[in-house]
Amino acid sequence: MLTTLIYRSHICDDVPIKTLEEMVAVASQRNQQMDVTGILLFNGRHFFQLLEGPEEGVTAIFKQITEDRRHFNIVELLYDYAPARRFGKVGMELFDLREHSSETLLQLVLEKGTTKYQLTYNDRALQHLRSFVESRNKDNYYEIPPDDRWNFVADPNSPEHVLTEDSRCAYTFAFQPIIDPLAREIVSLEALLRTRDASPAPVYFSTLADSDIYRADLESKKVAFAMAGQLNLKEKMLSVNLLPMTLVNIPDAVHFLVQEIEASGLVPEQVTVEFTEREIISRLDAFTDAVRQLKAAGISVAIEHFGAGFAGLSLLAQFQPDKIKINRDLIGDVHKSGPRQAIIEAIVQCCASLEISITAVGVEKPQEWMWLESAGISHFQGHLFARPGLGKIPAVAWPERKGEHLLF
Repeated sequence: MLTTLIYRSHICDDVPIKTLEEMVAVASQRNQQMDVTGILLFNGRHFFQLLEGPEEGVTAIFKQITEDRRHFNIVELLYDYAPARRFGKVGMELFDLREHSSETLLQLVLEKGTTKYQLTYNDRALQHLRSFVESRNKDNYYEIPPDDRWNFVADPNSPEHVLTEDSRCAYTFAFQPIIDPLAREIVSLEALLRTRDASPAPVYFSTLADSDIYRADLESKKVAFAMAGQLNLKEKMLSVNLLPMTLVNIPDAVHFLVQEIEASGLVPEQVTVEFTEREIISRLDAFTDAVRQLKAAGISVAIEHFGAGFAGLSLLAQFQPDKIKINRDLIGDVHKSGPRQAIIEAIVQCCASLEISITAVGVEKPQEWMWLESAGISHFQGHLFARPGLGKIPAVAWPERKGEHLLF
């Protein structure tokens, strides 16, 4: 199947520009051997390359490209399929944007094409090409330094708390920090339900009859609040997870939550209830009314796993949560993925307009954190910084530039 792949990258500072022609000659020969055709654009700092050919050939060449140390910040913009090659007569040809105006260069490139339609029908690949030539998205080219410039150092002064709980209970809670890495601040803690052998909440709920799940979900928050009350949270927020239909199916749910929050020495304004977007909300009007009751009681509302479920945008239209947590499926390798970057940038812009705060969840790589920070997100949760601590607050590994020694 004919495959099209487009990527953008940044030339390394120590690569002489005069070597580009040699690089292109070698690459063109390699492409022809693998029946891959395309073009390469260069604007003095960034490369833009369109590759087309058999899928196995395109993916093999792109793998070699990603391993080339002469460029970095390699972002895959498009991976698609086409009925015919757009640039079938060249193994690879270089176009230098510094030598032409954008209008002239665009026409020169299109004249090298072998598609009879050019931009007549708004071909996505060629639209990407036009955007690069006209520098339409240049402000979003976040330059992420290599991950080896950072150390992540666990804070040795993190306090340890020994929590008391009812050992007869079938579950416990792990606590995971939500942090602002550059401010070196824990802004919130999430209480995550765990079985006694540290299995996640779905394992516990799978042992219950369907009719018992929502009541058990609600009553588990009594344990979460009691444990959190021992943690000396001070001004920190606490997040707990609730199944969306728990609020609908348990009429006194909001009253129960407020009562248990206050019994644990916390205040409603300190608590955020998170609802997963992955569960279908079959009675949206009733759910929306219950959310209003939560907010009226002073409790904040968040949508977690945003972008991975059934009703994310509908929920934003129906009611505006105080926070959203972007799902790991969008966060993973975001520094390499143009589509993920575009989606997250749109989420950031939308939430900024609605004054909804954002947390990036499931962050595991330094490059993911650096790109998301550049995109305007400041709150993070993930194994890069701290894994959930069973019955305790784990030590946070704060980012530290190599060569700098920060005092805790």
